[in-house]
Amino acid sequence: MRDDSHHIYNLPNAVSFLRVLLVPVLFYLAINQQPYWFFGAVLFSEFTDVLDGYLARKLNQMTIVGSHLDSWGDFLIYVSMAACAWILWPALVAEYWLYIGLIVLSFTLPVIVGLIKYQSLTSYHTWSVKTAVAVTVVGYLLLFSGILDWPIKLAAAVCIYAAAEEIVITLISEKERVNVRSVWHVIGWF
Repeated sequence: MRDDSHHIYNLPNAVSFLRVLLVPVLFYLAINQQPYWFFGAVLFSEFTDVLDGYLARKLNQMTIVGSHLDSWGDFLIYVSMAACAWILWPALVAEYWLYIGLIVLSFTLPVIVGLIKYQSLTSYHTWSVKTAVAVTVVGYLLLFSGILDWPIKLAAAVCIYAAAEEIVITLISEKERVNVRSVWHVIGWF
């Protein structure tokens, strides 16, 4: 992975930055009560989340800055999704506050632990977080579109596991790491 600043201006980083720029768009759509456009923007943000990593690997443009930018984009999007849900669907958020709260806590607590230990946002991109994100987005869309509620409950459980794994990685790692696939990779079992 490249860590020099000469390679920060590349297509994968631009795609990650686009996700950061989507945050005010999400709030605009929520405040103006545009749930369908909001869902479209959420899906587009998820597409860019997959695309930036794919491009970074395919174009051999993986950088530490890009990894952190991707993590900041993820964090901002998921916190914004929770806040915007409160604006768009306050009754549903009140009804499912425990699960939504656990999901938000699962995304924020590992960030706080990383900031305390490293004075930096961790950027692990573990398999468990990738799974948690996928399950959470599906659960979010199904809950707030009125189709199903159980996937958000499953998402909360998967997010708790992913958060615990990231916290353990932070606690057992002597130095900051990026792109760690699992706690088992840190321990040396893989």
